[in-house]
Amino acid sequence: MTKKEEPPPSRVPRAVRVASLLSEGEELSGDDRGDEEEDDHAYEGVPNGGWHTSSLSLSLPSTIAAPHPMDGPPGGSTPITPVIKAGWLDKNPPQGSYIYQKRWVRLDTDHLRYFDSNKDAYSKRFISVACISHVAAIGDQKFEVITNNRTFAFRAESDVERKEWMQALQQAMAEQRARARLSSAYLLGVPGSEQPDRAGSLELRGFKNKLYVAVVGDKVQLYKNLEEYHLGIGITFIDMSVGNVKEVDRRSFDLTTPYRIFSFSADSELEKEQWLEAMQGAIAEALSTSEVAERIWAAAPNRFCADCGAPQPDWASINLCVVICKRCAGEHRGLGAGVSKVRSLKMDRKVWTETLIELFLQLGNGAGNRFWAANVPPSEALQPSSSPSTRRCHLEAKYREGKYRRYHPLFGNQEELDKALCAAVTTTDLAETQALLGCGAGINCFSGDPEAPTPLALAEQAGQTLQMEFLRNNRTTEVPRLDSMKPLEKHYSVVLPTVSHSGFLYKTASAGKLLQDRRAREEFSRRWCVLGDGVLSYFENERAVTPNGEIRASEIVCLAVPPPDTHGFEHTFEVYTEGERLYLFGLESAEQAHEWVKCIAKAFVPPLAEDLLARDFERLGRLPYKAGLSLQRAQEGWFSLSGSELRAVFPDGPCEEPLQLRKLQELSIQGDSENQVLVLVERRRTLYIQGERRLDFMGWLGAIQKAAASMGDTLSEQQLGDSDIPVIVYRCVDYITQCGLTSEGIYRKCGQTSKTQRLLESLRQDARSVHLKEGEQHVDDVSSALKRFLRDLPDGLFTRAQRLTWLEASEIEDEEEKVSRYRELLVRLPPVNRATVKALISHLYCVQCFSDTNQMNVHNLAIVFGPTLFQTDGQDYKAGRVVEDLINHYVVVFSVDEEELRKQREEITAIVKMRVAGTASGTQHAGDFICTVYLEEKKAETEQHIKIPASMTAEELTLEILDRRNVGIREKDYWTCFEVNEREEAERPLHFAEKVLPILHGLGTDSHLVVKKHQAMEAMLLYLASRVGDTKHGMMKFREDRSLLGLGLPSGGFHDRYFILNSSCLRLYKEVRSHRPEKEWPVKSLKVYLGVKKKLRPPTCWGFTVVHETEKHEKQQWYLCCDTQMELREWFATFLFVQHDGLVWPSEPSRVSRAVPEVRLGSVSLIPLRGSENEMRRSVAAFTADPLSLLRNV
Repeated sequence: MTKKEEPPPSRVPRAVRVASLLSEGEELSGDDRGDEEEDDHAYEGVPNGGWHTSSLSLSLPSTIAAPHPMDGPPGGSTPITPVIKAGWLDKNPPQGSYIYQKRWVRLDTDHLRYFDSNKDAYSKRFISVACISHVAAIGDQKFEVITNNRTFAFRAESDVERKEWMQALQQAMAEQRARARLSSAYLLGVPGSEQPDRAGSLELRGFKNKLYVAVVGDKVQLYKNLEEYHLGIGITFIDMSVGNVKEVDRRSFDLTTPYRIFSFSADSELEKEQWLEAMQGAIAEALSTSEVAERIWAAAPNRFCADCGAPQPDWASINLCVVICKRCAGEHRGLGAGVSKVRSLKMDRKVWTETLIELFLQLGNGAGNRFWAANVPPSEALQPSSSPSTRRCHLEAKYREGKYRRYHPLFGNQEELDKALCAAVTTTDLAETQALLGCGAGINCFSGDPEAPTPLALAEQAGQTLQMEFLRNNRTTEVPRLDSMKPLEKHYSVVLPTVSHSGFLYKTASAGKLLQDRRAREEFSRRWCVLGDGVLSYFENERAVTPNGEIRASEIVCLAVPPPDTHGFEHTFEVYTEGERLYLFGLESAEQAHEWVKCIAKAFVPPLAEDLLARDFERLGRLPYKAGLSLQRAQEGWFSLSGSELRAVFPDGPCEEPLQLRKLQELSIQGDSENQVLVLVERRRTLYIQGERRLDFMGWLGAIQKAAASMGDTLSEQQLGDSDIPVIVYRCVDYITQCGLTSEGIYRKCGQTSKTQRLLESLRQDARSVHLKEGEQHVDDVSSALKRFLRDLPDGLFTRAQRLTWLEASEIEDEEEKVSRYRELLVRLPPVNRATVKALISHLYCVQCFSDTNQMNVHNLAIVFGPTLFQTDGQDYKAGRVVEDLINHYVVVFSVDEEELRKQREEITAIVKMRVAGTASGTQHAGDFICTVYLEEKKAETEQHIKIPASMTAEELTLEILDRRNVGIREKDYWTCFEVNEREEAERPLHFAEKVLPILHGLGTDSHLVVKKHQAMEAMLLYLASRVGDTKHGMMKFREDRSLLGLGLPSGGFHDRYFILNSSCLRLYKEVRSHRPEKEWPVKSLKVYLGVKKKLRPPTCWGFTVVHETEKHEKQQWYLCCDTQMELREWFATFLFVQHDGLVWPSEPSRVSRAVPEVRLGSVSLIPLRGSENEMRRSVAAFTADPLSLLRNV
């Protein structure tokens, strides 16, 4: 197409000529023209890059790989809607037919869009194909696209090209109308349009007038006004697969893409929150996968919503086994988890096991509707366009009441229904099981067989896995019951389940503080209590009309059940309200008290948290909390305390989350007395529970502290670590590993009795808060405390029931048979005992490795620990023999792999070498190793000297450095410690749980540690969250470099090879079609460094170095190069994922702020590098000029 001659400036309209001089807002606020004129010209006159270009200076998410805008929507390399035709056309603006503007025009199945250029991501305007009434030719090379009230004129280069465009448009219109007829989706007056998740007016920075914005599926559409929205003529739409929304201030938020930042403002803070929620939902939908949905849609009935018939439903009720659309799913949630458990086919990927998918293919909408919708009158059937209230009424009738179900012939005969269910679950007839349960058969009825007492046990016995899955999903499903009195018109999001109950309760006067003292029986008054319509009312007697008082369920914040006989009545429960009042009720009957507690709980707990009611609890209620990365604003969660387990349901979480309180890494209280915060840290996630209401918060605080403490003398009742090892054992073993491995006579020598006793008492009271420090506790005191704890265990480490069996096993003469017997007995131990035995024997194995120094060989250790562990008087030699055998055969008995043993040896060797070096030089205290770590880059002014204990992890080192330099951690700041190898020109980000000391021991003179931000971590986490499966495969350029102990010459150049990375190994194939790998390496033993040294001339700048050390200490290195940065990040993220069992980054970095100890090198204080850069420079300069100046203050 030849370039068109530009019209002379005098003939160009003023707004067009000066467009480059005006801001977008100025141009749009020009003369009031007619609707048609202002529309087209105003948005064409603005350059495509002119929308809020100043905001592009903000940091864009590095997680998104931007495709070429010509190739498809800005979300991936493959267009979501295929482009039918694209090319340059001249478009006639409304100002007159003599001026044409060149536009890049693109037609897909849904829209006709035109752009300033073929490189623009966002269109000037788009026209819905469904809105086009017809296409007509007008004059030479021109044609018109005609809608209901607008006409768009275009000019092609030739008549042939015009004909092609017209044919393409007519074909798209025909296909659109055919699809619309099939789906019956004439929802907004625009055939084929999808109802938006949210729509309304928003201000967009740079525009004078508000725009009409619609969130539809995974896109955000921009329109000039509401009228054009209904006409299907818009400005542009944003694919949310590359979008990210961020709150800016009270009413504003940014929608960020790799191409532009859209800054919106809402009318109120509430409206802003609703927009944010809608757009975050669009992002989630854009990043979801259709794999499960397409498999379930393979059954024809599942392709349409079971309730309204909408096509391609992507939600499901996993207990009803029906596939439903998004709008029906919202109403299903309102039925509560007792009726329908709703899950997404695209987002809840972990839910969809192979068994559950197969169950939906066997049952699904076909069998489901043959039962649930067997008697639906045509007048009551739902349509895709039905209103929310109509859907709500229909679904209540269909599933909660069972109004349309097909009644089983045995309906009404409970005994026969139960017998029939027990027979059905042993067969493959799933439809029969569904009908029986839906008509009232008891899912937990007694089968008559003691070995398989329930239907679930019968199904398991018969090997019917699909029946088992169906029964498990329906364990808490309520039986449908017709109830004409049930209010159906209330919206599910604000209505709690209707619960009714009545009877006599004994009640005390309400209190404004916790009940510290026992309430006598005389303090209780007998009252007739009625629970109904969300209100608990108490009357003088059953004949009274006016209540003495009432408690609204919506005002209840907590329900607590004290232990029996806490007060005058044996069974009591406490009700806490928002008004800071506590009501105490009592009963003599345990059954009646339990029924009241269950009914009150159902009355005030919303459907979101109904799963918390499945088990008994000591305390249940709602509390404000902060967690994860959302620490700016508190949310309200629901919590249930049962034993030592705190279960939580968060509004943004898919299901309840358990916290094992005795396994907490930290339990502390922050803030002043008026604004207290309870901090719970478990497995690198932190939960902040706020004391917004002091009364119920203090109740929760006391209950949680009690549940988190050691409950008794047995091992399982102690505070436990991540590996089920009691914290008291871990504390002692860790301290002796660091400070006592080379101590002569360790464990044979006894500590001071008084110190040992005090230490043991503090450990038993709260081992989590005890931190053993060298200089404060002697190793012999600690070793004696550990031995005393193990000897005093009531049931013993090997348990009373199995103790003799262990002793008998030691007398087996054949070594292989004896070891095999030990392995069998180990499996029989309780989990906590088994973990503790392994930890203790592993520690003793390390102790005997240094017997030349500490004089404690295997035999000596066995003499000490045999009587201790088996609690004998020392006369039975067999106890010592068992311990000796376990240490000698440690690797075999406990199935310790080579990698675990190698890491253990490296860590212990590093500890001992550091201590020996420190003792010889006199430059450090025993157990300490001082190293230099840099912040962000290797410079003199950024170096930091720090003590490295044996237990310090990379995350703890990172936080220590940031704490010393007063560097705050903001949201999405991924600070990481890197191992930098200058010779190899590569660096390796250390895993947050990796121990630092062994790494330091292996560092060469050309390597160092630096703490800096991991710029690619966010992109890698997003990739891992969106991918399916745990493997990665693809082509990379490969070069091998063999060397012995790191010395040698590189060989060969880079060649294309095919790689497959899975959870066990990395395999290299010559090409994609190869069946046998050329090389294979165990993935857990690989170290992966980012970067390839330049002298190897890598073909791309996106490479990484892989290092493998064999058992013979021969180092092998490989260099791999990717074609793109995103591909490099994907490979590296997968390496981290498989090497660390899916835990790439902690759910939240530890928030613990440690006091910075004085750093000393021997007797010389080291320079604390704090404050501004100039202050640090002055400190370093002063030390360089006069190093002895610091000694004068010692």
